[in-house]
Amino acid sequence: MQIRQTAQSTPDKPAIIMYPSGTLVTFGELEARANRLAHHFRQAGLVEGDAVAILMENNAHMHAVMWAARRAGLYYVPINSHLAPAEAAYIIDNSNSKAIVGSAAMRKTLADLGEHLPGGLPGLLLMAADDGDAPLDGWQSYPECVAHHPDTPIDDEIEGDLLQYSSGTTGRPKGIKRALPHVPPSESPGLMAALVSFWMHPDAVYLSPAPLYHTAPSVWSMQTQAGGITTVIMEKFDAEGALDAIQKHRVTHGQFVPVMFTRMLKLPEQVRNSYDVSSLERVMHAAAPCPVEIKKQMIDWWGPIVDEYYASSEAHGSTLISAEEWLTHPGSVGRPLAGKLHIVGDEGTEVPAGQAGEIYFEGGFDFEYLNDPDKTAKSRHPLGWKTVGDLGYLDEDGYLYLTDRRHHMIISGGVNIYPQEAENMLVTHPLVMDAAVFGVPDDEMGQSVKGVVQTVDPADATEEFAEELIAWLRERMTHYKCPRSISFEAQLPRTDTGKLYKQSLVQKYSAV
Repeated sequence: MQIRQTAQSTPDKPAIIMYPSGTLVTFGELEARANRLAHHFRQAGLVEGDAVAILMENNAHMHAVMWAARRAGLYYVPINSHLAPAEAAYIIDNSNSKAIVGSAAMRKTLADLGEHLPGGLPGLLLMAADDGDAPLDGWQSYPECVAHHPDTPIDDEIEGDLLQYSSGTTGRPKGIKRALPHVPPSESPGLMAALVSFWMHPDAVYLSPAPLYHTAPSVWSMQTQAGGITTVIMEKFDAEGALDAIQKHRVTHGQFVPVMFTRMLKLPEQVRNSYDVSSLERVMHAAAPCPVEIKKQMIDWWGPIVDEYYASSEAHGSTLISAEEWLTHPGSVGRPLAGKLHIVGDEGTEVPAGQAGEIYFEGGFDFEYLNDPDKTAKSRHPLGWKTVGDLGYLDEDGYLYLTDRRHHMIISGGVNIYPQEAENMLVTHPLVMDAAVFGVPDDEMGQSVKGVVQTVDPADATEEFAEELIAWLRERMTHYKCPRSISFEAQLPRTDTGKLYKQSLVQKYSAV
C-alpha cells in the first residue's frame, strides 16, 4: 500500500483536492510530506507498534499524517472531531498514544486535553495551522517543525495500521486493533486493495464526502491514493455541495452512506437536475442499511451504478453486491467478498435460509477490542467465527439481508421487532427527512414501539402529521411493527457515517 510509485512517475498529478476550498496536494508533495513526518516520528523516539492520535477536521494535512504513521510502523488513531475534550482524552489514554497531531480548528479541544489525561499529555505534540496562528504552548507548529528533515524515506520503513475506535453508540468507544504484519509497506496490500483495484482505474477521480476519522473514508481514500487515483475530499458533507463537487471535478467514483442519498433526494427537483453527474461511472455505499425505495430512487437518478458492500471497522469479513445484482435481489447487501458467512440462532447453531440470526464470518482479518477481553471473547463463536452483533438472514441464493443490530431489537409482548424496517419505510415519505424507531418501557407489553421523526420542513412537525404518519405506516406494514406514537426532533443524533445514537433518544422518551 504505497503512493511512492505515482509520486515518482507523475509527481504533479493531484493526490488530494479539498472541496470547496480547492486546496490541492500533488502526489510528489504528499510523498515528501509523509517522509519528512516519518523522520520526525523516528527522531522523537517512536517505534513500531506505538500509536499516534490524530485530532483534525477534514483538511489537506490529514493524509500526510496517516501515510507517515503507516510507513513508520505506527498505529494511527483518528479521533472524532466532534468529541468533547474528556471523550477525546479517553481514546488517547486508552490507545496509549505517544504523540498527538492536531489542527488549529481543534485548538480549544487540544487545549483542554491535558486536564483529562491521567498521565498528562504525550511527549510529541504537533499542531497544523495554515493561517499562521501560533501553536499552543508546548505544541510544535506543523509542517514547519519537519521542514529540516529529508523528503526521502526513513531507513527502517515498516507497515503500520489503523487503530480505529467504534462510534460508541452503546457505551464508551472500543479500540479495534489488528496485529501488525511486520513487513515493509510495499509487501502489504491494505484492507481494500482487491476491491479498489477491480472497481476503479488509474484515471478515476474519487469523491470522499465523509469525515476521514471514520474507518471507510480513511481506508478507501488512502487505498485510492495508493492506486494513483486523485481523491476529492469534502471538508464537510452538504447535499448540494456533493453534486457540485461531482460536476466541478468530473468525479467518476465515490463512496456514500444512505443518509447522504436521502438528503440529496430531498433537494428540490430543479436543484438536483441542475447538476451534471454524467461523469459518474460507479458509486459505492455502506456503513448503514439503505432503504430499498431510497436505493431504487438513486438508481433511477444515477443509473444502475450504485454498488454496495457490507463490512465493519473490525474487518472480520465483507460482502459485495453490484447495482445490477441488487435489482434482482432488492434489499440485499450481497454475497461474501472475504470470509464465509454463517447465520447463528440463539442456541449457537446455524439457522436455515430465510431465518434471521446473528451474522458471523469465518476467515477474514483477526482483531481484538483493545483492553477489553470480555468484548473480544463475546465476538467469537466456539468454532472461531467472528461477529460484531449485526443480525440478518441468507436467501436461497446465498445473498445476505440485514435486519438490524441485536441491541436495537424491541421485544414487545414477547415478539421480536426490528425497528430498521419502520425506519426505512418512514424516510420514504416525502415530508420526512430522517427517522428513528426504538423501544420504550411499557407496563403491559414490556416495551412499546416509539418513533421520532425529523421533517423536511419544520412546520410539518405537528400532532396531526404524527397521526397521519402512523396511519400511513399501518397501510404499508404489519401494525405491531409500527410506532404507537411519533414525536419530532429538529435534528436526529446521527453520526457522520449515518449511524444513529439512539441511546439519547431512548433515555429522553423513556422518561416521558
